[in-house]
Amino acid sequence: MKRIVITGMGAVTPVGIGTDAYWNSIIAGKSGIDTIKSFDPSGLAVQFAGEIKDFNPADYLEKDLVRKTDPFMQYAYIAAREALTQSGIEIEPSRTGIVMGTAMAGVAATAFAQEALTGAHKKVGPRFIPKILGNVAAANIAIDYNIQGPSFTVSTACSSGGDAINIACAYMQAGKADVMLAVGAESVLCPLVIESLANAKALSRRNDDPVTASRPFDISRDGFVIGEGGGALVLETEEHASARGAKILGVVAGCGNTCDAYHVTAPHPEGKGAIACIRQALADAGISPEDIGYVNAHGTATHKGDAVETSAIKEVFGDHLPYVSSTKGATGHMMGAGGITEVIACVKAIETGTVPPTINLNEIDPECAGIDFVPNTAKKAEIRFAMSNAFGFGGQNSSIIVSAYRPEV
Repeated sequence: MKRIVITGMGAVTPVGIGTDAYWNSIIAGKSGIDTIKSFDPSGLAVQFAGEIKDFNPADYLEKDLVRKTDPFMQYAYIAAREALTQSGIEIEPSRTGIVMGTAMAGVAATAFAQEALTGAHKKVGPRFIPKILGNVAAANIAIDYNIQGPSFTVSTACSSGGDAINIACAYMQAGKADVMLAVGAESVLCPLVIESLANAKALSRRNDDPVTASRPFDISRDGFVIGEGGGALVLETEEHASARGAKILGVVAGCGNTCDAYHVTAPHPEGKGAIACIRQALADAGISPEDIGYVNAHGTATHKGDAVETSAIKEVFGDHLPYVSSTKGATGHMMGAGGITEVIACVKAIETGTVPPTINLNEIDPECAGIDFVPNTAKKAEIRFAMSNAFGFGGQNSSIIVSAYRPEV
């Protein structure tokens, strides 16, 4: 089996643009959740989210690219550029590929275009279709960086980002590429999505206190908070990265993917799919549960989701429970982007010996008791292996394990 290593990382998040800004903010316990500014939310049941703050795409992208892209594509592009720049890679077109993960692609653009359509069809712009297609986010990156190898767009709900990493690794293991760019991005903020999720009782309704509304594992949690953003990883075979003298940031040690096969929106009550996914990732990495020092939980702050994930972690890890935290308390639920940015948090936790906190966790739900969720303040710890979980609608489950890089003797 080839070792797959990480040589570049990029992040666009509600707590900062750029990997360093993102990491420093979540370690400091900063919240990126506030009242929605991109449109007037005053008539909605839920009026807050984890938006990208003070974002002007023209500060980052050429005018033509701004005109032809939706925000989720812009976040993907900016994160990818940061990752590619950090990696210092010279693209070999036919041996480099890309996998894009997004749960809902251009749903917000679709909703706003429909609102503007009042019978005069000519009001729909010619760029509408390319702006809503998930694969066009990857296409824009591929065009600008001359990436001609495997190209996929994955839509497995909230597991999309983690599954993008999994598929990218599989293609390099199969010898079909030496380098793969794994990207996840999401921007679904619009009345249509907010009202649907609010009516499904999935969202927190703390309009009077948005900053602390996302409360993973807390007894007072009342639903998740929508977030937006982008994340990217440059992945290479160890052989390729070493041959070019790349700085290796970490290793993708193992990947898991399963389906609950139970319900469209609810997790299996016994966490069977999540348990199987975590165990699959451990087996793929060739390690035991006690080797994991930190788990970045899916931890969305829904009642069922947090309780089931807790029971799944307890079932797998038994007497060797790792530190567990949910960075969604800070960022909100970034859906496809979260699967990548939360893996970045795992890489940084290993690198810095710091476990990011679960903010807004003041009283642990008894159903979640027994685990150190690192409430409100980061902790120092030596971490050898870290795991990121991402679980989504449809019973989709993704687990990614990363480790520090140590050259094999």
